[in-house]
Amino acid sequence: MARKAKRDLTIRQQLARGPIDLPFLALVMLLTAIGLIMVLSASFASAMYNMTAGINTKGDPLYYFRRQAMFAAAGVVAMFIISRIDYQHFRWMSVFVLGASVVLMLMVFIPAFGRRGGGALRWIQFGSLRFQPSEIAKVGVILYFSARLSKRNVQMGPPKKWNRRTLVGRIGEKLDNVGFLELVPYGVALGTVLGVIGLQKHMSAMILVIVAAGSVLFAAGIRLYWFVGAGAGVAGLLWFIITQTDYMKARIEIWQNPLSDLQHGGYQPWQGRIAIGSGGLLGVGLGQSRQKYLFLPEEHNDYIFAIVCEELGMVGACVIIALFALLIIRGYWLALHAHDRFGTLLVVGITSLMAFQTFFNVGVVTGFLPPTGISLPFFSYGGTALMITLAEMGMILSVSRQIAAPKAE
Repeated sequence: MARKAKRDLTIRQQLARGPIDLPFLALVMLLTAIGLIMVLSASFASAMYNMTAGINTKGDPLYYFRRQAMFAAAGVVAMFIISRIDYQHFRWMSVFVLGASVVLMLMVFIPAFGRRGGGALRWIQFGSLRFQPSEIAKVGVILYFSARLSKRNVQMGPPKKWNRRTLVGRIGEKLDNVGFLELVPYGVALGTVLGVIGLQKHMSAMILVIVAAGSVLFAAGIRLYWFVGAGAGVAGLLWFIITQTDYMKARIEIWQNPLSDLQHGGYQPWQGRIAIGSGGLLGVGLGQSRQKYLFLPEEHNDYIFAIVCEELGMVGACVIIALFALLIIRGYWLALHAHDRFGTLLVVGITSLMAFQTFFNVGVVTGFLPPTGISLPFFSYGGTALMITLAEMGMILSVSRQIAAPKAE
């Protein structure tokens, strides 16, 4: 009976049951395990002394580790379940995921659901479950853009004929020729998401959403001058914000010289650099960090990489960066060998999001970039964020199951 049932499977179902990519899976599991160990090492002091505002650890030094381990286990299970789903189903899911993320982000402003964290209204809570809806928005943008752009060549069809005798016709033809009209649906979707995130004043999430959308658009073959123009526009906007707002001026000054305001904004980056310098070449030893004893704020969250450098030294930090690099390279390799265009764009979007998130976090902690509030994948404390990251890895593994099949358009 089992043999007959297998013969009755459709070709697509058989492809979806192919083997997952073991090198990618091994790297994900290794980074998850190392991340859990570092959360345990970095967080037990602040958990024991119950020093995090808004969280009652009851003096349990394993509080953060237990919660992170629980979410990691659930995330691994979710990753394997998602990896068994034919990724073609993600096409029709994309609109619903994007729409749900916008609704959830708007619910942040409803007092019954919205919660503050770090002084910002970016969290939503259902019972004991608390998370940032912007994490779902990143996935939603990638899915929506990948699903639409994967059919780009089919949907475009023959060039539209415009009536050049009218002004509207001439303008429409010009906009069509430069590819502007093609980008309108993506601009509306992206603008809606960014607008809602902007209401939350969540700059780091806006950066990552733009990166995710841009990577998918670039891989889909959108004309390069649009990226040049968008980059110039964003650079000009950032220059205006930095030069015209006292808040951003202060942040840039602190980034350049943390000692200029050591009592306030400069304290965290300076303590982070002390932690990195204290590690030296080989580190002070796993679990032996001194900065985590209430000297370095967010030691188990955004600045966990500083604890990595202190305890494992430059050698250990480089090994972890190398693991991230191998995972990212393998992700792009899977994208190049995906069964179809949708799989390629989906993997490119997720991999690029993880790559830039890692780069931004390490850059901020080491002082290469100004503070952004971006966490380190697999390492920074945050159960729902870890689960969503592992779910994204499951999507990539789902694509990897069909790599052995002949490529489709």
